[in-house]
Amino acid sequence: QMQLAESGGGSVEAGGSLRLSCAASEDTEAHCMGWFRQASGPREGIGSIDPYATIPYYADSLKGRFTISRDNAKKTLYLQMTDLKPEDSASYYCAAAPSGKPLCQDRWQRIDYNYWGQGTQVTVSS
Repeated sequence: QMQLAESGGGSVEAGGSLRLSCAASEDTEAHCMGWFRQASGPREGIGSIDPYATIPYYADSLKGRFTISRDNAKKTLYLQMTDLKPEDSASYYCAAAPSGKPLCQDRWQRIDYNYWGQGTQVTVSS
């Protein structure tokens, strides 16, 4: 069973940047990988990245400030966050699912992924 471990969270002032990493215990090149976050409500999909073409997909509200990338050789997924706002404060989770249906760009729900990390906390102060 694939294990995922997020790192890179912390506290930052508004306008700052953070890069989160997600290290996988197995090869990820055949998996759709995604990022989610959760504050006080449901887990929110940030985006995902296609396994083979490494095409990222983003939630419209976050497009432009967040960038998802992956390095399959390192079995690592990344989330670069810029111009952070206090409302970005949340626990951030990475997730993985074997490629197939639904397509990666259609995976926005918790149920769409098989494997999850434990999360890393991001706190943005104003």
